[in-house]
Amino acid sequence: MFLYQPTAGYCYNSDSIFLYDFISTFKPKGTLLDVGCGVGIISLLLSRDYNIKTSIIEKQEKMLKYATHNFALNNLEVKAHFCDFLELQSQDRFDYIISNPPFYDSNTTQSEDAHLNIARYAHHLPIESFIKRVKTFLKPKGWFIFCYDARHIDTLLEHLKQNNINPEKIQFVHSKIDKNSKLVMIAARNNSKSMTQILPPFVVFNEKNVYKKEAQEAFSRANTHSIKGDF
Repeated sequence: MFLYQPTAGYCYNSDSIFLYDFISTFKPKGTLLDVGCGVGIISLLLSRDYNIKTSIIEKQEKMLKYATHNFALNNLEVKAHFCDFLELQSQDRFDYIISNPPFYDSNTTQSEDAHLNIARYAHHLPIESFIKRVKTFLKPKGWFIFCYDARHIDTLLEHLKQNNINPEKIQFVHSKIDKNSKLVMIAARNNSKSMTQILPPFVVFNEKNVYKKEAQEAFSRANTHSIKGDF
């Protein structure tokens, strides 16, 4: 799959590929909303691979232009919303809401580039408000599948439970098996009563700094070819 990205500024990274791979295990169908879609990488791949009706939302006009262009480039249909998700007004409800949201700690030194700042830092989409808004747009048994800073797992679980979006599967991502996890992927289901399943860790590199089999397979399934360009 070919897709355009800006020559400068925020570009997708391996987190998005690993999240796409995680979501794929659920074989999504029906309606899907990609929140903070960026250039559209995750929902593009899922729309390519599955029979879904896709919507995207992005509050940075520049990024939404890339996303809609990439869907058109790959002959995929999409309904696009240019607005802040917390302010979205729509009667649509979704079987799947997915997101690789901004989750960098706002107390750290931040980029002065407004584009990068919005894409990276959690205060642009506070997790408590985010999850409440997700609840509004999920179908009764809909899935919310996303990734986040693993160090905030307690806050994530607290707000998911408060909104009766039950975390059914959790997988921690580790750069190496002996390193602390910095990323967690969560699949939570609206109104579910199932017990939470902690999956085996997703380990990216082996001791020789070579991608492990699971990571290699994720990149292979994604099969993306990025083009840097401004328009």
